Amino acid sequence: MDDIQKHILAERALAAARRCVASRFAGAAFTYVAGSIMRGEGTAFSDIDLVVVFPSLERAWRESFTEDGFPVEAFVHDAQTLAHYLHRDADSGYPIMVNMVMTGCILGPDIDSARLIQAKAADILAAGPKPLAGADYDMLRYQVTDLADDLRGARPPEEVAAIAALLYQKLADLILLGRGAWSGRGKWAPRVLKTLDAQLAAEFDAAFRLAGQGDGARLLALADRELALHGGRYFDGYRQNAPLEARRLE
Repeated sequence: MDDIQKHILAERALAAARRCVASRFAGAAFTYVAGSIMRGEGTAFSDIDLVVVFPSLERAWRESFTEDGFPVEAFVHDAQTLAHYLHRDADSGYPIMVNMVMTGCILGPDIDSARLIQAKAADILAAGPKPLAGADYDMLRYQVTDLADDLRGARPPEEVAAIAALLYQKLADLILLGRGAWSGRGKWAPRVLKTLDAQLAAEFDAAFRLAGQGDGARLLALADRELALHGGRYFDGYRQNAPLEARRLE
């Protein structure tokens, strides 16, 4: 798809977004229209992301539907529920909603409020994720250690591939968050890795490709190297307490 086709696709997507906001979300103060299509990176199969903001709601919700042939993911909020999820992004290390708000095209009457929230999202993104620390950090180190240890012995190729599939996100998080960079889920993980360090991203990709074919040696070496930056393997001494309410009387 060339640049002209991508521009036409983006214009079609924006027109579809206007129609569905008018028909499904009448009374909204403003909407951010986001996604790869709006960035000029979409394909015919890309969806439209909508962050729809009302003056007030009892609760936020998410829904999916099709508009003019486009799959649409709508995240419906008021200012307070949106603020909650923006800050939850900051705590999680995955700036999903933050990116949608910051990069979205604004529709609706209350443009000034939309731009104010957009500026706050930009500030969150610029500040970066919170440092890895505490129970979440311990759990991530333990999970990477546990999965890496599963690669140490001789295993059938299909088991190596299955272990690698589980390790992919955990190791990406350790690499990215451990360097003070935002992480990403799914397709975003290799994208943000490449932005952070193209050589490391290529090594990461090669290791997982080989693991997918049953050879986990390079992946194990990569995981061990990353763990070494965080004090090495973390198994002995790891403890996770269950919630006090985790009991059932029969």
